[in-house]
Amino acid sequence: MLMQLRPLAPPPKAAAFKNRSFLDRLGYAVAGITIVFSRERSFRTQSAFAAGVLVVGALLPIGPLWAALAALCVGMVLALEMINASLEYLMDLLHPEVAEEIKHAKDAAAGAVLIASCATVAVGLLMLVAWLQLS
Repeated sequence: MLMQLRPLAPPPKAAAFKNRSFLDRLGYAVAGITIVFSRERSFRTQSAFAAGVLVVGALLPIGPLWAALAALCVGMVLALEMINASLEYLMDLLHPEVAEEIKHAKDAAAGAVLIASCATVAVGLLMLVAWLQLS
């Protein structure tokens, strides 16, 4: 006989965080960015590079398409850094001892950030080449 599966109800504490106002959710997001910025050197480094991209974009007349592409790339790298950090926090909490599969998961998340960073560098170089050709 097959068992009938019932969806699990969220614990009461977790349910209290659902359906909050937009401002509450925005506050949680800002708190997350603040925590990652304060804890993660790589996020601070990537943020400094993002600021550099903004300065270069403001100084060079790169055009709206290049500016949008640069913003998208920078946003992708920073978002992946946040995801990488959140996965590390969760894995460290749930499985604090060293485990091979946890190491692989952390390495894979870091690899995703590296791939996005390399793509961003490539876009930046192509942008500079296009700007130099127009100058």
